[in-house]
Amino acid sequence: MRVSLIRRLITMASTLSNVPEVDIDPTGVFKYILLELRGGGPDDKKILVRGYGVCNYHVDVNDMVTDELQKLKEKGDLDKWNTKVLGGGRIIHDSSNKTIKVYGYSQAYGKADHATTVELLRKMYSDYDISWSDEGY
Repeated sequence: MRVSLIRRLITMASTLSNVPEVDIDPTGVFKYILLELRGGGPDDKKILVRGYGVCNYHVDVNDMVTDELQKLKEKGDLDKWNTKVLGGGRIIHDSSNKTIKVYGYSQAYGKADHATTVELLRKMYSDYDISWSDEGY
């Protein structure tokens, strides 16, 4: 019984580890969302940043995330999951100058916590100059 519980806990921890915290386009100006991903356990959660230039609306970004997570579930890389969008905004990503600026808000989801977004971006882009502002749409 105890071994089964330990295996289950290891599996729960590893399923969210298959989902990267940050996935944004390599360059451009685009809408982004900050969201909470929850797994099967009560403490099984992760904050994600997603932003894509192909998306005209923040809702479109959320649709892409849903598709991404569903594919991971179908492959067996992610067990139970649900998401909650915490807010959105825009990102200016200039990979040639190694800068990222986070700003604005989402009409659909409200303003994301840009400080949290920047904290997550800095983990992935540690050699970038990353800033945020509440200005702009």
